[in-house]
Amino acid sequence: MDVQNPDSEPQLRRARQRLTVLDAERAALQQLISTLERRAATSEGDAGQADQTKSAPTIVRSNMAEAEKIKLFRSIFRGREDVYALRFESKRTGRSGYAPACRNEWVRGICRKPQIKCGDCDRRELLPLTDDVVRAHLVGHDRRNAARGFVVGSYPLLPDETCWFLAADFDKEAWEDDAKAFLSTCRDHGIPAALERS
Repeated sequence: MDVQNPDSEPQLRRARQRLTVLDAERAALQQLISTLERRAATSEGDAGQADQTKSAPTIVRSNMAEAEKIKLFRSIFRGREDVYALRFESKRTGRSGYAPACRNEWVRGICRKPQIKCGDCDRRELLPLTDDVVRAHLVGHDRRNAARGFVVGSYPLLPDETCWFLAADFDKEAWEDDAKAFLSTCRDHGIPAALERS
C-alpha cells in the first residue's frame, strides 16, 4: 500500500475495520470451540445425562419443523414473556418506533388514543409473547392481516434486572478498540459474544 498516496487512506481504514471484524469472528469461534470442548468433556463424564441447557448449539436447517425454528428463535432472543413490542410507522408523520402490544389498542369504546398516551392508560392490557406472535414475526405478517407488516421487539431486561442477551452499540473514533475490549471481556468470563458491523 502506498502511504504517500492520499487515496490509500480509505483503503487503510477499510482494511483495519475488516481486520477488527475478523478478530471478533475469530474470538467468537475460539469461544465456541472452548464451550463445545467443555460440553463434550462433560457429556462423556455424565454418561449421556447431560443437562438440556448445556447441549451444543442447534444448527439451523432449512428442513427444520416450524416449532423447532420458533423454539430456537425464542432461546436466542429470550426476554420477557409477559409483554412484547410491536413496530409502528405513522403514515401521517412518517415517525416509526416500537410500543408495547396492547389487547385494547384502537378498540372503539375502550382505547382513548391519541387523547391519552398508552403509558398513562388505565385500560391497557399488555399481551404476552407466544409462539404465534413469534411465528408472525418470522413470516413478517399476522395471520389476521397479511397485508400489514408484523415486526416484534423484545424486552430483554427481566423484572429482576437480569437478562439472557444484550446488544451494545459502539460509536465515535474509538469504536474498534471499545468493541475489542468488550469481546475480550466477554471471552474472559465465558460469555458467548459476536460482533456485527453495520
